[in-house]
Amino acid sequence: MAKEVTNREENYSQWYNNLVVKADLAENSAVRGCMVIKPYGYAIWEKMQDKLDSMFKETGHQNAYFPLFIPKSFLSREAEHVEGFAKECAVVTHHRLMNDPNGSGVVVDPAAKLEEELIVRPTSETIIWNTYKGWIKSWRDLPLLINQWANVVRWEMRTRLFLRTAEFLWQEGHTAHATAQEAIEETQKMVEVYAKFARETLALPVVVGHKSEAERFAGAVDTLCIEAMMQDGKALQAGTSHFLGQNFAKAFDVQFANKEGKLEYVWATSWGVSTRLMGALIMAHSDDNGLILPPKLAPIQVVMVPIYKGDEQRDAILNRMDELKKELAALGVTVKIDDRDNLRPGFKFAEWELKGVPVRIAIGPRDLENGVVELARRDTLTKESVAQEGLAEYVKGLMDTIQENIYAKALKFRDENTRKVDSWEEFKEEIEKGGFLLCHWDGTKETEERIKEETKATIRCIPTDSFVIEEEGTCIYSGKPSKQRVIFARAY
Repeated sequence: MAKEVTNREENYSQWYNNLVVKADLAENSAVRGCMVIKPYGYAIWEKMQDKLDSMFKETGHQNAYFPLFIPKSFLSREAEHVEGFAKECAVVTHHRLMNDPNGSGVVVDPAAKLEEELIVRPTSETIIWNTYKGWIKSWRDLPLLINQWANVVRWEMRTRLFLRTAEFLWQEGHTAHATAQEAIEETQKMVEVYAKFARETLALPVVVGHKSEAERFAGAVDTLCIEAMMQDGKALQAGTSHFLGQNFAKAFDVQFANKEGKLEYVWATSWGVSTRLMGALIMAHSDDNGLILPPKLAPIQVVMVPIYKGDEQRDAILNRMDELKKELAALGVTVKIDDRDNLRPGFKFAEWELKGVPVRIAIGPRDLENGVVELARRDTLTKESVAQEGLAEYVKGLMDTIQENIYAKALKFRDENTRKVDSWEEFKEEIEKGGFLLCHWDGTKETEERIKEETKATIRCIPTDSFVIEEEGTCIYSGKPSKQRVIFARAY
């Protein structure tokens, strides 16, 4: 099978694009900047969604759904928010089409102009806080812990499948609290939920930290994030959690009567991850042979390929595979038997390798006779002969081993490509090599902007759980005093 995947070293961007398409994850649609997520790609997203949804519900959150359309006037109520999203908004101006009287096809009916234009949801803070005004009256109504799974539209000019598309899927949590401290604790709790999910399910070693003021979410008082390193050394923001203060409550007049009967504005948070996690999964783990999927996210964890000549051998091998499949399924392992007659085993091997199935099992006539199977691991590309007796238990344990190995490999890569830098000249050299640079920064927007303009590097986060280095130093750019190193990197 010709995989037709560009080598990572030759062209990392092309390698990624090839892999998304050739592994049947997604493809570009007829709508500019939008994608079609194919069944195999959507199955991975569903596993992410299922796990995250259960984690949200374990922390007391409930799902709801809010409109796709937002009155334009809502966005103008929070000045910083509208400024942050204005250039990406898609706007609905009319509600009807008509046949062109001149015979040139279908045109907008000029009589169907909307009284107020509608924004196609880029994020839902405004429509949700307008709704919360009717839900929140008393301290007894708080905290309000709501999440929604939805699509959003941000009219990106430069798009790439999963990483940046005009429309994408995500979840967005929106919570309301009686005190600032409760909201701050919620913000921290949810970024830790994301970090746990990234590390334990995506096998992605992430750094938790605060965004700089320049990189915060539009309208937030503080933004926490999880940052991951891709195999080309670039950073990818994998999730964010925002403390919104009382900005949106004041914009939409959401007040509650406290225990003393006095009116107060509520305190807010929002947090979200998107199908961008699919891009992170691909770029952090995969190789020149195709995808490498952590078992916890693989739609198919084991594929079985029969090797035979003639119907008699085929039937005997497939019967044994059916038995083994039932044993594996009883332990919660998902299995596919590739019994297609029109393809050679080598073609099947290459296809499932491309799609990142964690374990491949082949059985031929001699294997059947000897009571063994040939087992191949996708993460290490190694093969071994394993007894059919006890195979299910062995494979079940192997899933944990593979999951841990994928994480360990990504962690090793990240740590090997994270380094301290103490001067501007050194910074300019090191940023060309990629990776995370731990540097002193004077804390000003001006310095951060100058560094970005000159090197395209940004502050990914002020770390709180990895690479926390609190020490006296001087800013690499301005030479002014600094008390902590931050992470600079080029990013997606």
